[in-house]
Amino acid sequence: MKPLPCNAELLALAPKVLWFEAPEKALAGPIRFMAYVMTYGTPEEIAVVRRYVGEEGFREAIENAPPGILDARSWAYWNAMAGRYPAPPMPTRRLPD
Repeated sequence: MKPLPCNAELLALAPKVLWFEAPEKALAGPIRFMAYVMTYGTPEEIAVVRRYVGEEGFREAIENAPPGILDARSWAYWNAMAGRYPAPPMPTRRLPD
């Protein structure tokens, strides 16, 4: 995925969905940032991000979502929006042996 711009609009949105880290750091990982937007974002916040990544960006984000961020409801919704129905199993964390 291409990097997200660190412009005023996204820098203002970032703390609303990733309240626990600096906005610049949140935007540096676009897939992770989008996973938080897809879980916690309002329709208006999702529309802002969509202007920068389009539908393809949301599809790429759900296909590569890191484990532990999306809840079951968000996982099902965004997979359906990406044309992946039924949704594949949610990503899981793998602990080293």
